[in-house]
Amino acid sequence: MQGGGVDKQVPLVDLPAVVSDLVSDLPRTVPPKEASRRVPKDVPRRMAWVGRYQRAAVALDVLSASAAVLTGLLIWSGTPELTWRGSVVALALPPVWVTVLALSRGYSRRYIGTTTEEYRTIGRGAVTIFVLIAMATYLAHFQLARRYVLLVVPLMFVLTMLSRHRLRARLVRRRARGIDVLRTVVIGDTQSVEMTIREIHRATWHEMQVVAACVSDLRTTDQSRSTVEGVPVFGYPEEALTTVDLLDADVVAVASDRDLSGPSLRRLAWSLEEREVDLVVSPGLLGVAGPRLSIRPAAGMPLLLIERPVRSGARRLVKILVDRFLTAALLVVGVPAMVVIAVAIRLDSPGPVLFRQRRVGARGQEFSMIKFRTMCIDAEAQLATLERDAGNAVLFKMRSDPRITRVGRVLRRFSLDELPQLFNVLRGEMSLVGPRPPLLREVEDYEPDAARRLRVRPGLTGLWQVSGRSDLTWDESLRLDLWYVDNWCLTLDLQILFRTAKAVVKGYGAY
Repeated sequence: MQGGGVDKQVPLVDLPAVVSDLVSDLPRTVPPKEASRRVPKDVPRRMAWVGRYQRAAVALDVLSASAAVLTGLLIWSGTPELTWRGSVVALALPPVWVTVLALSRGYSRRYIGTTTEEYRTIGRGAVTIFVLIAMATYLAHFQLARRYVLLVVPLMFVLTMLSRHRLRARLVRRRARGIDVLRTVVIGDTQSVEMTIREIHRATWHEMQVVAACVSDLRTTDQSRSTVEGVPVFGYPEEALTTVDLLDADVVAVASDRDLSGPSLRRLAWSLEEREVDLVVSPGLLGVAGPRLSIRPAAGMPLLLIERPVRSGARRLVKILVDRFLTAALLVVGVPAMVVIAVAIRLDSPGPVLFRQRRVGARGQEFSMIKFRTMCIDAEAQLATLERDAGNAVLFKMRSDPRITRVGRVLRRFSLDELPQLFNVLRGEMSLVGPRPPLLREVEDYEPDAARRLRVRPGLTGLWQVSGRSDLTWDESLRLDLWYVDNWCLTLDLQILFRTAKAVVKGYGAY
């Protein structure tokens, strides 16, 4: 077998002959003695985790809203601003909050633990609550303390985001152990099936667990069992329904295949509907997030519309304002720490406190990036004598770099050397979240795809930092940066900032 593909010169699997031992190798399969007949699906039992998650989300949202309301009542109780009408409005907020989230599809199974849309609905809900309060106070002709509203609603939003994040983290841990997943059969040609399985395996947090494949270009000459990316092949796509029945699958994922379209795909959907099995179709697009995809009917055909990435207009202005506001707040809090770090650097080794380096920003514009110095003063001169770590042909990486000072090693461990880049953000040269700012020599080695990173401002943090930092290969770093460039949204930025704190504390990939 070559390249993880299907074994060449391999026959179709003889289902009756091998089902007993093949099924026994897979988790949560039907008993071998029942494998020859279709097993009725117990949907309430198999999908019980969806109901548990939804009930837990509702309970946590009610608790978050109640905690915010009680905090506001405790702070403003006894003040003239908080009238009895204001108290009634405050007590009505928890059920109204849950209702608004439900109407915004915040509890939809479609978004459970898979996309940022679950977080986006919370943001839209907070804006809706502000609007509802404004309308209610205007129509009812009574005043509600602005300070109370400006405290309770943002606090309710933050608490809900934190509780929902913890709930999703628990779900991700369970899915990593093979619990609360959807047993999936992938069908299509060899190349598309391989790509689909690789992407599913890469996303360990996703709900799909591939248990079988049906490949259209399978060849037959001997009695060996074949696999694709470690997944057993049960035969041609025509055997998909039999495979679903044998393995009690929840989902059939159709990868790209010219024979799986039109009437054949429609008949497959009808058959799966009778079995209460979901059908998903891969469009063959990588790096495009759900919010950019929509269906546009034309001439009776459902066409997939891929919206262009939004990098201008109101959303760009919001990103700039959020960057400046959060950066100013971080500088106010971080200045004392920066003073201590500067003193430690001067006492540890000779040389300047700050290190300036030319980097490439948005649209190829160069700027001077500021960092705390973590290396000896002749670090650049020693670069040619050092050997980079394997696995990265573009970025220089070295786990035990002899040029790093004692204080510098601590600063890098917790990413404290990046703090002066807050001034780059204030000057508009960088953003809080974005791709890693590249060196001039790195840009010279860029291929056309990599140059797309330069369409947005580089970031102080980004997907690369919360996903492994220096432990990532160049291809992995590039894939994450391109995904961010094409799918940016404010919710994603906030999520990355939250995960950055966790990544910095644990120090994964920091050297």
